[in-house]
Amino acid sequence: MDIRGKSIILKPLTRELCHEIYKKYVADPMMTDETYEYSVEKVDVYFNERAKDPKRRIFAIIVNEIAIGEVQIKYIDNIIKKGNLGIHLVNDSVKGKGYGTEAEKLMIQYAFEELGLNTMYADAVLRNTRSQHIMRKLGFQYICEDEVFKYYELKKDNWLKEVSEE
Repeated sequence: MDIRGKSIILKPLTRELCHEIYKKYVADPMMTDETYEYSVEKVDVYFNERAKDPKRRIFAIIVNEIAIGEVQIKYIDNIIKKGNLGIHLVNDSVKGKGYGTEAEKLMIQYAFEELGLNTMYADAVLRNTRSQHIMRKLGFQYICEDEVFKYYELKKDNWLKEVSEE
């Protein structure tokens, strides 16, 4: 099932889309000090682990028929009705254009309306102030932090209130 936004389309991640994304991926220094080097085997392992995970919904972010990243809800718990939002964009050429924010909004809507979740969590590396800004912009509330991450929470009721005020 594709999810259509104004500027993007979210398509369920396929092996081909996964390779398309990670062939262009450049590790963001705001998230890690490590470099990334594409490997068919490494991407296949990554895809296989995620594709068979029943507690995950993962989509490629498509702009003008080109995959520019992935967005997912992971650690889905249908009893507690919660999940965690995660996103990766391929490189700086697609950042700062609103694509990631739109993808995250669509995934939050999908989580609350289609999956029936009531709470979404997200985290951001401490030095990734851009991601922290987006979390607050989307209505996430800061919970706490450790030596690596800041953690955020978004309740369905708060999301619905914010959406109705837009």
